[in-house]
Amino acid sequence: MELQVGVKVLLKRSDGKYLLVKRSRKKYPDVSGSWDIVGGRIIVGESLISNLRREVKEETGLEINGEPRLVAAQDILRVAGKHVVRLTYVARARGKVKLDKEENEGFGWFSPKELKILKDADVYLKEILGKLERASDSRG
Repeated sequence: MELQVGVKVLLKRSDGKYLLVKRSRKKYPDVSGSWDIVGGRIIVGESLISNLRREVKEETGLEINGEPRLVAAQDILRVAGKHVVRLTYVARARGKVKLDKEENEGFGWFSPKELKILKDADVYLKEILGKLERASDSRG
C-alpha cells in the first residue's frame, strides 16, 4: 500500500470568511465535491508548514500570515492501494488571490454560515467543518 501525506488549510480573511477553491473538473474528474480548501501532497524532506506555505502560494498567490494551527488529521482510504493522511490547518491569509487555473477553476470567500449550507463541498472538508463547529459549541 502506498502512503501519501497531504496538507490543507482553511485560510481565514480578516472579515472572518474562509477561502474555498473550486477544483478543475478537467484535472480531477473522479473526485466528488468540487469545493475544497487549498493544499496538496507534501514534498518529502520539506517541513509540513513549508509545504503548506508553498501550496498556498502556488495555488492562490496568497501568503500565510503567522503560524498555522493544526485542527484535524484524517485518513483518506478512497482509492484501493493508497492511504492518504490529510493534515488540516487554520491560518490567516494576506494578499490578493491569483488562482492557478490548472488546479482550480474558481474560488470564493465564505462565512461559517455559508460553509454549513454549501452544496458540492468535499466530503473531508464537511467532516472538518463539523468537528470545528462541535468544538466551538463545546467552548460555549
